[in-house]
Parts: sequence; structure tokens; C-alpha cells
Amino acid sequence: MRALIQDGYGPPEALRMGERPVPQPGEGQVLVRVRAASLNGSDREHLAGRPLYARLGGLRRPRHPVPGSDVAGTVEAVGAGVSAFVPGDEVFGELEGYRGALAEYAVASARLLAPKPPALSFVQAAAIPQAGCIALRATAGLHAGDRVLVNGAGGSGGAFVLALARQLGAQVTAVDRAGKAAHMVRAGADRTVDFAAHDWADERASYDRIVDLIGHRGPQRVHRTLRPQGAYLVVGGSTGVLLATAIAGPLLGRATGKRVRMLVVPQSRTLLEEVTAMLTVDDVDRAIDGVHPFDEAPAALARLAAGDALGKIVVEMP
Repeated sequence: MRALIQDGYGPPEALRMGERPVPQPGEGQVLVRVRAASLNGSDREHLAGRPLYARLGGLRRPRHPVPGSDVAGTVEAVGAGVSAFVPGDEVFGELEGYRGALAEYAVASARLLAPKPPALSFVQAAAIPQAGCIALRATAGLHAGDRVLVNGAGGSGGAFVLALARQLGAQVTAVDRAGKAAHMVRAGADRTVDFAAHDWADERASYDRIVDLIGHRGPQRVHRTLRPQGAYLVVGGSTGVLLATAIAGPLLGRATGKRVRMLVVPQSRTLLEEVTAMLTVDDVDRAIDGVHPFDEAPAALARLAAGDALGKIVVEMP
């Protein structure tokens, strides 16, 4: 089968198109003929090998050389013990280990796949899994009138957070490059902030919740931006910020009554089905930056790595 292959960590030039054996499904697994795959912030990290946790799948090079975690396609074969799916079923979901989607075939755990809704195309369905589940957990418990800030809202992880926050009646501020302002408004932002012109962390006691998709500020600083009883949730960022949040967050919580923590989102069919039911087709379409043919997968990852994407980049198989 044809696959995008990553020989090492570094720039997009570390990628090449090549041939790989068709994987075989083991117990509890499904072989999916991939029809579409979408790119996430985790794919950018796994390409560069930064932050350090991105190398958990191989210190010097990825043990699984095919990138990509979000897939939509048809079931080609099932392994032992799989009764939920049969060949020909249309499915979507995340791959274990966040690798293997950018190929003609991929093996997935049956427990992480969901039936593709008939109203969604393969491209639309592939855009949802990782970013949608993060958005569902990041917006859980919001109330009408809550003030929410989403940092990094213009990239692959932001559009669904904006959409769900607006659905729940929150007042949403989206932070990213100035050129992404129109996209963020379409996705659901009430207000946009150009990070190059204004530091949102200087806005003291302004937000009930901050969802930080690209954390670069220490917890001692960002908690001052929260209102009393507010919550700061960091999804991704530098290793130093994530470690500081994990260590200092509970201490700040006890001292201030605010929640400052990392947002951990498990791979889950239940979460995927729940968020898919909440998103409209228009929400999904507004979240998609563009669709690239499989032959242009290296260029798609280069666009992701440069931070130019306006939402989710989707790669479509022939």
C-alpha cells in the first residue's frame, strides 16, 4: 500500500511517499480502508519531535513511521473478537498511538471507532475525532454568559472549541494571528485578539475559563487572568509549561479557589459520538481549512507545521 513515511524528526522534508505492507488486524482490531484523514497539533509535534513527550513513540525516530491519527473510511476486515463492525461499514475515529492514518489502509482498535453518520462525508467525519473530543472536554460545564478565552483558536484545535462554547451561550474571545480573525469569527468567536499586538495574560480577572491550546505562559501568571472560581485548561505547549502546570496547578487551586490544570482527553468512542451529535454540518465545514489529495500530504503537513492552517487540514485518499 502507499503511505506517507516519516524517517526521522524534523521539518516536513523528513517525509516521503513510499510503500508499506498492508497491516493485519489483531484481536479487537479493525482494518480500515482510509478514505480521509485529518491533521492535528499532535501531528505537528510528532513531526518535529518537540516537545519531548512527542518522542514517547521513539526517541530517535518514530517506531511507527506513518503519521496521522484521525481517520474515516470503510471496514476492510475485522480481527478476532470484533462483533460491532463488519466489512463494508463506514466508520471514523482515532488510531491508538496517534499514528498510521496517512496510508491507504490503517489498523484501528474497534473500541475507538464509531459508525460514520450518513449526513457526514468521509472528509467531514475525519475532521472531528481528536479536535472534537478536546473541544467537548474543554467546554464541559460552561454556562450562558460565561466569559471564555481560547488561545491558539485559529489552528487545528480551535474551531470546535469556539463552536461548542457559543452553543452553550458563552462570550468567546479567540486569540491567534491577525490574519485568522475572520475564520475565528465564522467559527464562533465574539471577539478576536492578535497575539502579536496584545498579550491576553495582561487582562486581569477577565475570564471564567481559558482554554490554552499552545501554552507558553507559566501558571503563576495565567491564573491572574481568571475570575474567582475560574478555570485554566492547558491542552498543549512547551514541556516546561506543562510540567509547571502539573506541579503548581494544585497549589494555586488550594490558595486561590481557581482550577489550573492540564486537560487530559482520553481516546473514546463515547466522547466522539457525543461531540458529533452536538456539531452541525455547518460547524464541521467552518472548521475545515482545506482538503488535499493524498499525493499532497507532505505539503499539507508543511502547512500545518508553519502554523498557517485555518482549522483542520484534511487529506483525501483517491
